[in-house]
Amino acid sequence: MKPEDRQHDIVEMLVEVGSASLEELSQRFRVSKMTIHRDLDELEKEGLLRKVRGGATIEASGQFESDFRYRARQAAEEKRQIARRAAEFVEPGMSVMIDDGSTSQNLVPFLVNKRPLSVITNNLAIIEGLSGVSGIELITVGGTYSRKFNGFFGVLALAALENLRADIVLLSSSAIHGQTVFHQDQEVLEIKRRMIASSARRFLMVDHGKFERTALHLMTTLDVFDGVVTSRALPEAKARALMDQGIRLYFAEEE
Repeated sequence: MKPEDRQHDIVEMLVEVGSASLEELSQRFRVSKMTIHRDLDELEKEGLLRKVRGGATIEASGQFESDFRYRARQAAEEKRQIARRAAEFVEPGMSVMIDDGSTSQNLVPFLVNKRPLSVITNNLAIIEGLSGVSGIELITVGGTYSRKFNGFFGVLALAALENLRADIVLLSSSAIHGQTVFHQDQEVLEIKRRMIASSARRFLMVDHGKFERTALHLMTTLDVFDGVVTSRALPEAKARALMDQGIRLYFAEEE
């Protein structure tokens, strides 16, 4: 097996299982541990996994964001319900910005029911889901494709967003601590910030597991959003504390 093929399969394996030891990887691919070490070094440089003691993981940390396919598997039903609730803030005729988040890709069927719409996005799953759908004017922002985030980023994407304005943005992030919103990846962070600045109304979609976590980069604060869409799985004490501070919470279980 060619090194690039083996490295591809290592990432695919981690998307399925989350983490694996050197021993497991060595046996799985029938190569030495030293060869696996070299593979993991290359994949870590690309930002596709994290080397840990005795192996590798694709699970998120304060400085590392998981592959979009792995993230999509985490709290999948909760994310779908959050997307459904967030889509209720969209009205026919609106222009809507949508980011690369794993929650965001769940918006597709709910947006179809809101046609006509103009949808602006860097999210390939949204692009694939809405392309060719009648009543949807689909605007993609271009840029450099990231297979880790399944979206488009960089100077071209930022420049496109600079010249666009939307009625509403629906986006997500990887960590919230107190009233501060964080993200691990600087390039992704810049796109989210630009979308926030380019939209009249702003809603953050975030599952309960993202609260009381931090990540490398500060993105913004919760009070810039017109609402935070989450679920009742968020501990009641935490929800009450945020609402007492003036943060508008909307729950997926609500109609």
